[in-house]
Amino acid sequence: MDINKVGVVGCGLMGSGIAQIAAQAGCDVVVREVDQAQCDKGQGKIDKFLGKAVEKGKLSQEDKDAVMGRISFTTELSGFAACDLVVEAIIENLEIKRELFAALDTICPAHTIFATNTSSLAVGDMASATNRGQNFVGLHFFNPVPLMKLVEVVRTLETSADVFDAACAFGEKVGKVVVRAKDSPGFVVNLLLVPYLLDSIRALEAGVATAEDIDAGMKLGCGHPMGPLQLLDFVGLDTTLYIADIMFHEFKEFRYSAPPMLRRLVASGRNGMKSGRGFYDYARK
Repeated sequence: MDINKVGVVGCGLMGSGIAQIAAQAGCDVVVREVDQAQCDKGQGKIDKFLGKAVEKGKLSQEDKDAVMGRISFTTELSGFAACDLVVEAIIENLEIKRELFAALDTICPAHTIFATNTSSLAVGDMASATNRGQNFVGLHFFNPVPLMKLVEVVRTLETSADVFDAACAFGEKVGKVVVRAKDSPGFVVNLLLVPYLLDSIRALEAGVATAEDIDAGMKLGCGHPMGPLQLLDFVGLDTTLYIADIMFHEFKEFRYSAPPMLRRLVASGRNGMKSGRGFYDYARK
């Protein structure tokens, strides 16, 4: 199963990165957004990212133009009718994702592989909205997609061996290290990462140390590039709370339960870097 034409639904931080790396790997890419303004915004993200690579001498202007030339934008799902693979990168809401895939199922040919970039939802729950469970996988990329080397390729109970192999080959084609995982909440990375992040909040709640000292301890003591509380601010506290609640609902284990401090911060609008304040105050920096 050769994947040469790729569709990407959504052109936010994740979708724009996925579209970019697919085009850089030589694929023709079509990106769908809800309106032309969002299409233009997404195109601008990709152009800006590639432009910085040109400025740093990591990419020639000619190569940048070639990559941009392989990406087209649309506001219609019908634009995916000739795709070999369609990757969904929209809001982390199961019902909205299911509606999207049900609509795509009526548009795309039988050979088209569907993939979701979800970080926490069950892939099989989305696949069940279609008639192509055997052609459904998870492709969980990490932010920022062009720089992070990992992709988790997730196989459901119904995913065929050929489709799973094709998805893994695509991950390698776009320059990623492929980690193969079963369809279980959190896959590999979040299964292990989320309890660590939540424990760092509990340590702060308990007065074990300041946020700065907790982060310094993990950076300098364990060689982590970023401390857990700083990482939480980067990921988004609201995003972390959402993922933690999904995983706690699935496993019913304390290590996935959201600490009260996390809920209070999210309720007060302190969602991390994107809101200007989380565990740290970014308005002062």
